[in-house]
Amino acid sequence: MFTTRPISVQLYTVRHELDDLDATLGRLADAGAQAVEPFSVYDRPAELAAAAAANGLAIPTAHAPLLSDTIRLAGREVPVPPASAALAAARALGADILIDPMVDADRWRTADDIALTADRMNALVELAAAEGLVVGHHNHSFEFHHRIGDLTAYEYFVSLLDERVALELDVYWAAAAGQDVPALVERLGSRVRALHLKDAARAVDVFAAGGDYDPAALTQCALGSGRLANDEALAAAPATCLPVVEFDHVEDAFTAIAASIAHLEAIRTPAGLLPTDAAGATS
Repeated sequence: MFTTRPISVQLYTVRHELDDLDATLGRLADAGAQAVEPFSVYDRPAELAAAAAANGLAIPTAHAPLLSDTIRLAGREVPVPPASAALAAARALGADILIDPMVDADRWRTADDIALTADRMNALVELAAAEGLVVGHHNHSFEFHHRIGDLTAYEYFVSLLDERVALELDVYWAAAAGQDVPALVERLGSRVRALHLKDAARAVDVFAAGGDYDPAALTQCALGSGRLANDEALAAAPATCLPVVEFDHVEDAFTAIAASIAHLEAIRTPAGLLPTDAAGATS
């Protein structure tokens, strides 16, 4: 169980409220968050770092595209800055782990394509280490749609990675792809450095059959009020695993965040008590 880590919130959950960073991060702190995870290290990093510090929030992890040359943004292909720029931005934010949030679904179909992605990630390990950082990967469902031999494409990818690469496993998307998530976490072991946590009556695979991501197509709810195996995944994860609350689409984000954090607090230890230094534990 995650006894030594702060409870974090992925800022994508409150993406529509980020115009006023200080007020929004203050509301997250009031909801019980101890850390936040930016979905882009390039989005007002100095302002974000200041607002997080002012509200007592750590930034142990952050997202930035590391494994793609371009990303689709507002209907067009946008060049991705070099990894060195992302690492410098992550360091300025005070992050420990910089995570690639999404590698296109077409790159998870063949062993050769997966190997190229793994090679690209492995090439960043030493560059990141020189900056005092670890690089990582965040999954969706399509990494599990194809198999390479006896392994899903995702676990084949993991088998090729430098052991220093962190995994941020998204419980919802793995469940949507039909995975037994606690068993998957058990197999991945200490490589799981963070879990993305959201709940639902059932996980919907919007990427199945080549579908596109549409957050409005997802009905999600606070942790503990749905049927996904978040608690079991946390129980299977290393004690140093960072719990990250995230919702793609939920009716009332701040209410769902507060309820989710309360649920996590209740299961953190047998007594439901936090270590006194948890808010500052980012290693």
